[in-house]
Amino acid sequence: MGWVEFEVLGQVRAWAGGQEIELGPARQRSVLAALLVHVNQPVSVERLAECVWGAAPPQRAAGTLHSYLSRLRTALPATWDGGIRRGSGGYLLRAEEDAVDLHRFHALLARARASAGEGPAADLYEQALGLWRGAPLDGLDTPWAATLRHALESERFTARLDHHDLRLSRGEHAALLTDLTSLAVAHPLDERLAGQLVLALYRCGRQAEALVHYEQTRLRLAEELGVDTGPELRRLHQQILTADPALTATPSATVPTPRQLPAPPPTFAGRAHELAALDEAAGQGGRTVVISAIGGTGGIGKTWLALHWAHRNLHRFPDGQLYVNLRGFDPSDTPVSPETAVRGFLQALGTDPGTIPSDPQAQAALYRTLVAGKRMLIMLDNARDTAQVTPLLPGGPSSAVLVTSRHQLTGLVTGHGARPITLDVLDPAESHQTLTRHLGTGRTHAEPAATDELLAHCAGLPLALGIIAARAAMQPRLPLSELAGQLRAYALDAFDAGEHHADLRTVFSWSYRALTPSAARLFKLLGTTLGPDIDRDAVASLTGLAAGEVRPLLAELIRAHLLIEHLPGRYTMHDLVWAYAVELVTASDEYEPALHRLLGHYLHSAYAAGLQLNRHRRPLPLGDPPPGTTPVEPADDGQALAWLTSVHQVILSAVQQADRTGLDSHAWQLASAIGDYLDRQGHWNDLLSTQRTALSAARRQADKIAEAQAHCGLARAHIRLGQYDDARTRLRQALALYVELADIDGQARTHQGLSFILEKQGRYADAITHSEQSLHHFRTTGNVGAIAMLLNSLGYHHALLGDHEQAILHCRQALDLAQENGYKHGQAQASDSLGYAHHRLGRRSEAIDHYERAVRLYQDVGDRWGEADTLVHLGDVQEACGDEQAARDTLGRALGILEQLDDPDADKLRARLNGHASR
Repeated sequence: MGWVEFEVLGQVRAWAGGQEIELGPARQRSVLAALLVHVNQPVSVERLAECVWGAAPPQRAAGTLHSYLSRLRTALPATWDGGIRRGSGGYLLRAEEDAVDLHRFHALLARARASAGEGPAADLYEQALGLWRGAPLDGLDTPWAATLRHALESERFTARLDHHDLRLSRGEHAALLTDLTSLAVAHPLDERLAGQLVLALYRCGRQAEALVHYEQTRLRLAEELGVDTGPELRRLHQQILTADPALTATPSATVPTPRQLPAPPPTFAGRAHELAALDEAAGQGGRTVVISAIGGTGGIGKTWLALHWAHRNLHRFPDGQLYVNLRGFDPSDTPVSPETAVRGFLQALGTDPGTIPSDPQAQAALYRTLVAGKRMLIMLDNARDTAQVTPLLPGGPSSAVLVTSRHQLTGLVTGHGARPITLDVLDPAESHQTLTRHLGTGRTHAEPAATDELLAHCAGLPLALGIIAARAAMQPRLPLSELAGQLRAYALDAFDAGEHHADLRTVFSWSYRALTPSAARLFKLLGTTLGPDIDRDAVASLTGLAAGEVRPLLAELIRAHLLIEHLPGRYTMHDLVWAYAVELVTASDEYEPALHRLLGHYLHSAYAAGLQLNRHRRPLPLGDPPPGTTPVEPADDGQALAWLTSVHQVILSAVQQADRTGLDSHAWQLASAIGDYLDRQGHWNDLLSTQRTALSAARRQADKIAEAQAHCGLARAHIRLGQYDDARTRLRQALALYVELADIDGQARTHQGLSFILEKQGRYADAITHSEQSLHHFRTTGNVGAIAMLLNSLGYHHALLGDHEQAILHCRQALDLAQENGYKHGQAQASDSLGYAHHRLGRRSEAIDHYERAVRLYQDVGDRWGEADTLVHLGDVQEACGDEQAARDTLGRALGILEQLDDPDADKLRARLNGHASR
């Protein structure tokens, strides 16, 4: 039979052949909703009346219901085998249950719970939760709808928590952390959710934050409900306090399925021809389906068309969906590079950042390998040109690609067989339908002339229609004729251009003028933003206002649809809206002061966070932040790491913006401030890029200290990437500069780096020479943390050369110094070295004690390579003691970490374990 699909998990909607069915006013949709909830079951007239009007229906309710039902029958396709029937028990809607998203949600949920712990469960949960488009029965305001909405939202929330439990059981705590944090803000009293977040934080090595969240939950329950935490949450708290091994995650053998598509457009009209073309292209087999060239002018609805089609066809892509906004027409003229996009896709596909190859071609090859044979949808939004897209195309015939661009992308069509789909403006009927869906039929029918004038101003541009509709919705009692008059008054000069861009700018200017003066200033200054989004603290510094003052201004911009809060406390703009803000701010005298405040905010905040991660780092000569700037000051390692993670991409953009605008001090200092974070998180390609920028900026300034620091930063990136010759060259250049400047601290750090390279190459005696020079210099400067590290390095090098008693002497001094100063990382290194020396002296029990302590400390500070290295040493001792099973288990743990880090020693350890197994 013909197929009609219905949706109630959001607005009540129906679709036939890709075309939306007009369902009439809210009460008529309430009738359909009641029938859909009880599909294939009769619903009495009395019950229908209660669903539409509540407990007190009007006198002629039966006649009105008959009219609603008659119109619904007419609206549904005549060729459809289903439909509305009248029986002895009332009215029923005959349809396949799978055609109603609510019943599909329940069926998928039942299958997911029945297969919990098995492979399909996670995908089933994701499919079920992916059906939701907003509040169920959105737009229906009867008591029946409100009660059902609350019940369904509770079901959805429970399903999300069930899905979280499954993912946590598979070791996916790191990927869950952002979602859990956001959800906990909305549901602060839910103990099950609190327990999931506490467990995820603990497994991510953020024990302090886990304990803080538990305590916050306990206090809130006591203050707001007068109850204590339940037994399960208390038990979890006790397990964390005692470091219960049962909390250790068991990583899933499968990579989470990426679901990166943004939400579908809330309203969508027309485009039947284009949707049919996409359906036809997707149905072609035997090659990769490159769907786009979805082309057209800015604001024409390219992204909405792609997302609408994608969400209607998710069943075609069971292996997931990848999405990236390539920002090809970004006002800052900094499109996303293909390398950056590929790295993002690799991480979404489960690749550890530290294992991503440094060579762009190798990155693209790894990406094609990971998607080979999978049925995936890759959406490349807002592409600049074919060259930006080509490295992101999969190599096999199983996946589909959607590309949107303001350019025609002729090379993609001729070179890769893409199907060009060029969008024009909406026709008058589609434009009218779009505006009516936003404002309601009552309002547009009451003022047909004003509606027509508003539609004429928008010229069929979907984004312009959305902005006008938002403004009208914000003032429901304001006549549309007055809105049209306001638009007319501000639009005359722009209409002379005769282009859609001019029309859109007119709409923006009208929305801008409708803002309060303070909100208008904020909108203008947001044109200075540097990255994909901005947080509330940065907005405060940008404007020179207090955080409390910017909140209502941000809310005003969100209501006007000029700003989007895409994560709690983080904001972004549509790129066309941002382009208009850029025009405003660059034409004003506020641009330079605002840019200095914003760069100062990120610089001072990143430096404060970097100091939390490495209190012995080389200081930066920052001076005071610009007046009006309120930098973030993280209180501990956890807060510092969380903040840096949230602004990582923004600070990378800030480095580039400072470089482009000639703010060289900002460029190299920002690169230096974020260096430790990039190193610890394995973002070594980003470390390499930012330090190259820092070196260029330092040379332009003729700042030899900054130049030497940039050489050291580049050396660190080269070492992590295994490029030892390049690292040695950089360190020698840095050392020459530091000697010329008589900079003792710099010389010490450079000798330390050279010592590390020599150790990695097995030249232990030469490594000792450089370590002794570094130690001498650090003792001169009094850097206690560095002294502890160098004492340990000397001890370990002596151990490698066979002088174990000398090694123990140095390493005990290192351990004592690190303990006195609360330096956990130094304690871990010294404990590992002591274990190594004791093992070589035959003191196996002491060696095991030192190694086990080192493992715990490395876990506390999140040093995964150090943990793996110590586990190998511990396995050696266990094997020497004759405990073969313990040795295999320990070495297996080490191998798992080394494989995730893509460390070359993994091959040797794997061969060793295979040798054990063959005995």
